[in-house]
Amino acid sequence: MEITNEKFYLVRHDVLPESMQKTIEVKELLERGKAKSIYEAVQMVDLSRSAFYKYKDAVFPFQAMVKEKIITLFFHLEDRTGTLSKLLHIVANAGCNILTIHQTIPLQGKANVTLSLDISRINEEIEQLIHQLKQLEFIERVDMLSSGA
Repeated sequence: MEITNEKFYLVRHDVLPESMQKTIEVKELLERGKAKSIYEAVQMVDLSRSAFYKYKDAVFPFQAMVKEKIITLFFHLEDRTGTLSKLLHIVANAGCNILTIHQTIPLQGKANVTLSLDISRINEEIEQLIHQLKQLEFIERVDMLSSGA
């Protein structure tokens, strides 16, 4: 996954096209359980499903963007007893919530680990956390694959 250079804008609701406003309404109906399916929700707000799918990954309520702080980190590390445990301990102590963990089978004494982290409650700068992780003797490489922060 690459970090993209997408641009985001904060736009007042009343200047958005009607289809974008309705897309947000559909997402809210689904999130609150007031509609059981996308089909039902688009019917409720009188929006075509194609318009919903066109905008669903492009428009978000401001509050949702502020609270979504997720990063994905890639590690290349030595396969030693307790290395993953130590890595996770540091991440947890920094206030990060671990969303996903993927670890490859170690080959030639090395393994790859990818962590997706919710950093909405992180208690230090991301750069400081990454620097701290890079200092661990068993970690050979740390890369940030994506950032929603």
